[in-house]
Amino acid sequence: MYSRKHFEHTASSIGTLGREELKKRIKGFRGGFRLDFTDDYLDHASVERLRHILMAALITARTRH
Repeated sequence: MYSRKHFEHTASSIGTLGREELKKRIKGFRGGFRLDFTDDYLDHASVERLRHILMAALITARTRH
């Protein structure tokens, strides 16, 4: 489980990422499960949506250990 400090650090770090870096991290995600988004979806999703996807994936992967 995430500690509050670790959660805040992760959220802050993700908050600074731009679209291309978010897409790169989502497409290259290795967390015990696969994220399967098309390039078209990622290209048209808002940056906030991409941040949400990445943060949710990281939290889910962390809680599965």
